[in-house]
Amino acid sequence: MIPLSLGEIASIVGGTIEGDSTVTVTAPAVLDGRQAEPGGLFVAFDGEHVDGHDYAEQAGQVGAVAVLGSRPTKLPTIVVKDAQAALQALAAHVVARLRDRLTVVGVTGSQGKTSTKDLVSAVLSSTAPTIAALGSLNNELGVPITMLRADADTRCLALELGARRVGDIAALTDLVAPDVGIVLNVGQAHLSYFGTRAAIAKAKGELVQGLTPGGTAVLNADDPAVVAMRAHTGGPVLTFGRAEHADVRVLDLTLDRLGRPSFRLRTADDSVPVRLPLVGAHQALNAAAAVAAGLAAGVPLDRSAKALATASLSKWRMELRELANGVTLLDDSYNANPDSARAALDALDAIESGRRIAVLGDMAELGDDSETEHRAIGKYAASRADVVVAVGAAAHLIADGAGDRAVALAGNDATVDWLRGNLAPGDLVLVKASREARLDEVAAALA
Repeated sequence: MIPLSLGEIASIVGGTIEGDSTVTVTAPAVLDGRQAEPGGLFVAFDGEHVDGHDYAEQAGQVGAVAVLGSRPTKLPTIVVKDAQAALQALAAHVVARLRDRLTVVGVTGSQGKTSTKDLVSAVLSSTAPTIAALGSLNNELGVPITMLRADADTRCLALELGARRVGDIAALTDLVAPDVGIVLNVGQAHLSYFGTRAAIAKAKGELVQGLTPGGTAVLNADDPAVVAMRAHTGGPVLTFGRAEHADVRVLDLTLDRLGRPSFRLRTADDSVPVRLPLVGAHQALNAAAAVAAGLAAGVPLDRSAKALATASLSKWRMELRELANGVTLLDDSYNANPDSARAALDALDAIESGRRIAVLGDMAELGDDSETEHRAIGKYAASRADVVVAVGAAAHLIADGAGDRAVALAGNDATVDWLRGNLAPGDLVLVKASREARLDEVAAALA
């Protein structure tokens, strides 16, 4: 974050200062006081279950020098009526001051956003100082928090843009209009909020509509709903995918014994080999999207390919670990929807191993399709795994689909107990569910 005095911040956000007004914020803003850095700003919200203002002193002990909130605290505080609006106004101001030297890339889609954002970060970082969203900070709070990490040295900003309703992404692009916008796919994530896939497509298309004048749309050539978004912009369009007409085309895709993809990326002018240190064939398309964004941002094709060879993903995304007991764990527990679950199961099937065990929990926000989709993913899992361990409220539906390969368990503790009692050296275990299921706890217990 660029250094700002409390007086400057108060003027930007329309707040008043309680406490020492001579303080200057020199480090990023945080929503969790435990993550504060020396010189940082703690943004406090009075939530339904927790009042962040009560943790201001703790944030100060870690390093925060001030608070942005709706009431005074034990730290110098900029008091505002609406902390969310103030946070967004501050982020928009900071990025606007840096805008003439920044290239902003936005990523959206029903699945693969975080992994692609991580790959975009690797590509952009190969040529210029880059700030990227940490994990899945992709909403009305996470995006401004990422924006506020930019400073005078930053040249590229990689943002992940999520949505649960039409208008969400438009609101985020109002904070900062991306120079490059990637739309990965239109799937079923958050279908219970949107109602229809057409509404999901409309929401994702807001990124293309929200680009800077002349900004480049990077669209998935393999997804008709995404390709149709070309109509939303008069600016340049780059496509990626396996389709013959893709501008950045994935060719000759193979997987090694650990399910890591190797392939060629071909453009109109060149072709380069790429080998990813990531698990899953689906990562090839994510990498192609990142390369297309890199080309739009001026990163040469060969430089992008080299950067991808050492790329890494955020926590709980296709993490492959060999455990002390000879079991291999594939931890993809951060989130799930039908499409991402199938991709993870394909990766499970591609890895050389003994028994393949899929631990699957609830997929949230599927609306009226929930029962059908959970049964379908159980059936699909049975075609990819030797044992399907179904966990949680939807366990009986997943188990119904998986048939005689299924083991249905009530919760995470029972799942850990079953796994500890049944795993053998050489087994491979996939853990996959929506965030609410907290199957990361199962993965952590095994590790």
